[in-house]
Amino acid sequence: MPLRMIGAIALGPEALDPGYPLLTASIAGVVVHLILAIAYGIVFGEIAAMLRGRAAFIGLGSIFGLALWLVNFYVIAPIAFPWFLQASPVVQFIAHTFFFGTVLGWYLWKSHERSGLEGPAV
Repeated sequence: MPLRMIGAIALGPEALDPGYPLLTASIAGVVVHLILAIAYGIVFGEIAAMLRGRAAFIGLGSIFGLALWLVNFYVIAPIAFPWFLQASPVVQFIAHTFFFGTVLGWYLWKSHERSGLEGPAV
C-alpha cells in the first residue's frame, strides 16, 4: 500500500484501487519517492554546506526530517493527497525523522569528512 499511496501522487487516487495494476502503481511510487528524496536531499545539502561537526550534521538532518514529515503530512497531504492521512503517524515520524533525516545528516557529514574540507563547503 505505501507504494500505491506514493504512486497515486503522480497517477491519481485510482492507483489506490486494488484493481489498479500493482506493478504500474509500484513503479510510479518508487520513481516519485526517489525524485522527492533527491530533491529534499539537495535542499538539505545546501543548508548543511554551512555546518561543521558530526553533531550539527546529524542533529540538523533529524530536525530537517521531522520538519519534512510535519509539512508533508499535516500541511500538504490534507489538501492535496488525503489518502496519506490513513498512514500511521508514528511510522511516518520514525521514517522521516530517523531513516531519512538522521541518515541524510550522517551521510553528508561522512561525505564532508572524506572531502578533507576543514571549514564549511560553501
